Amino acid sequence: MNILTLLIPVTLFLGLMGLVAFFWALRSNQFEDPKGEANRILSDRWDDRPAPAPEEDDRERNALDDPDGRP
Repeated sequence: MNILTLLIPVTLFLGLMGLVAFFWALRSNQFEDPKGEANRILSDRWDDRPAPAPEEDDRERNALDDPDGRP
């Protein structure tokens, strides 16, 4: 029965830490786009290799389209 004097505060402390971690995740926008991440992990678009770098011609064409030179 003496063990309860140790287990109850430890349990309350761990529960409080879990609640603090949950509110931290809410405030730091960890749950902002759950459907996007779910779809992204199932996609095989760039699964076996990195995304290709833009071609040099594409960069020049974009620079000519935008007179300010911004992409």
